Amino acid sequence: MSCPATDEERPAGYRDLFALVEYRAVFAASVLSWAGDYLCKAAVALLVFDRTGSAFASAAAFAVGYLPWLTAGPLLAAVAERYPSRSVMISCDLARAALIGLIAIPGMPIPVMLMLLFAGGLLAPPFDSARSAQLPQILTGDRYLLGVSFNNAIFNLAQVAGYASGGVIAGYSAHAALLLNAVTFVGSAFLLHRYVKPRPATLAIAHRTSLWREARQGYTIVFGHPLMRAIAFISFGAVTFVIVPEGLAAAWASELGGGGATQGLIMAANPLGVAIGGLILTRLLRPRTRIRLIRPLAVLAPLTLASALLDPPLAGVLILVTASGVVMSLLLPAAQGLFQQVLPNEYRARAYGVMGSGVQIAQGAAILVTGALSERFSISTVIGAWCAAGVLLMLLVTFRPIARPETPAFTPVPAEETP
Repeated sequence: MSCPATDEERPAGYRDLFALVEYRAVFAASVLSWAGDYLCKAAVALLVFDRTGSAFASAAAFAVGYLPWLTAGPLLAAVAERYPSRSVMISCDLARAALIGLIAIPGMPIPVMLMLLFAGGLLAPPFDSARSAQLPQILTGDRYLLGVSFNNAIFNLAQVAGYASGGVIAGYSAHAALLLNAVTFVGSAFLLHRYVKPRPATLAIAHRTSLWREARQGYTIVFGHPLMRAIAFISFGAVTFVIVPEGLAAAWASELGGGGATQGLIMAANPLGVAIGGLILTRLLRPRTRIRLIRPLAVLAPLTLASALLDPPLAGVLILVTASGVVMSLLLPAAQGLFQQVLPNEYRARAYGVMGSGVQIAQGAAILVTGALSERFSISTVIGAWCAAGVLLMLLVTFRPIARPETPAFTPVPAEETP
């Protein structure tokens, strides 16, 4: 399936993206928010581990950011469709800056810190959904496809920067790292306010029902379509295993005899692999080849980490975790490409809210379970055994072939179901 041409009837290039002032602003704001998020996760995980000495407590602190998706992710994503995307993103950025600033206060009790972190996490679903809804309004034709691919690669580089700088800065002062995180949100809000045009909400007042019904439609859309359902299960399953090294990085670094810098390297390895694969390997494969590789890549993702059972040194750990990122760089874009073919634009925010919620829940649950196991077993043993079990699970999930749809046909939720 060929990509649509740009307005000039030619393939889009990066120059076409950055010629647009609004895209530059949204892109820069997103990079600031992404880097800040992961800097905060690294700082909080290290701060909690230093205070408690517990791998489970550190993993739980890391996983708190995923809980909002479990409790209210799709509902908050539906809220984002009711208000202008620009206003939603700015409001979320300013509120998160204030909450992270409170966490940075020295001596803040850990329970209060985790509550504030959870409150800040509640603002991620509407921010992400608003950005997803706004991007097609700024980028058209082939620019949109190129923009999504480029954003995904840079997102992972932002993770690298956030984790690496978070580990180093937090090793010096976790409170300074958190204050820097608050500044990134303020910078993001400024860019959006200054350079992005106000636009009306994507969901018109006449089409609104109740938030619960609108959020439930997101689940109906994703899990009611066979192809989208298969993509969802593969995506949720794969991230359940590749996220574990990040969640246990503080304890794994300690087990390897390192500190904040070692933690930052471990946390940055997976997103670095995703960025490398996204910028280099994905352009070498044809679309049909990527689709055929979805099943083997889904199995290979946990397989790359199963050899942690051999208790490798730091260099081996970094190679394994980076390799898992390279695999994910090929798997997720291929799955997302199929997902977009059958997803109507009018349901984009809600459907991506459901997918984002599923991914975050899977990651948070994996980190909590493996963190609890790490209280009794070594980190290498837990990660290796967890991912070995993941290989078996992904073989079951991908038992049936993933077919490429002949047409992007999709039957939306009937009007009578949404009076």
